[in-house]
Amino acid sequence: MPFGHAKKPAPFLDENALHEFALKTLGRKMRSEADLRRLMYPKVEREETGAAKIAAVLARLKEYGFLDDKSFADNYVQLRQQNEKHGARRVTQDLTQKGVSKEIVAQAIETRYAEVSEEALARQYLDRKRLRKPENEKDTARIMRRLVTAGFSTTIIYKILRQWDVPDEALAALENVEVDEATEE
Repeated sequence: MPFGHAKKPAPFLDENALHEFALKTLGRKMRSEADLRRLMYPKVEREETGAAKIAAVLARLKEYGFLDDKSFADNYVQLRQQNEKHGARRVTQDLTQKGVSKEIVAQAIETRYAEVSEEALARQYLDRKRLRKPENEKDTARIMRRLVTAGFSTTIIYKILRQWDVPDEALAALENVEVDEATEE
């Protein structure tokens, strides 16, 4: 095995090759403009010529309708809501991390989550993950963490736990954990 040989760096792409790279990338997975820009950046020179190539490719992709953050956000929200059963907070956070503008995210979330009950979605998430009524405080805390991670509000989580007749001591312990975590930050 040749351990001492360094791999020769790949040559920078010209605009046509960069366009082909972008098309193949979008063919594998739908992406936001910022995400695609991040993937193209290492493929071009660091100077202004590289930035100009990226801008030209992005403009071409938008012109042909292959790159649209609004439709990306709408599709992403729909898939996360229907398939993953995630709450609005989680989907908002994910889209923001992908570089979609706050206005587009807010519009997509408002459109898809306006007609959906957060409680019903949280119950569907619990069913999907096969999470049942907790037996003890540890199980209660685990379910609470899972629902918070999935993007549901604590109001809805406590409502579900109360309907499961979780003892008040377990709910009080959860509130103490929340206060402790908030003071640590």
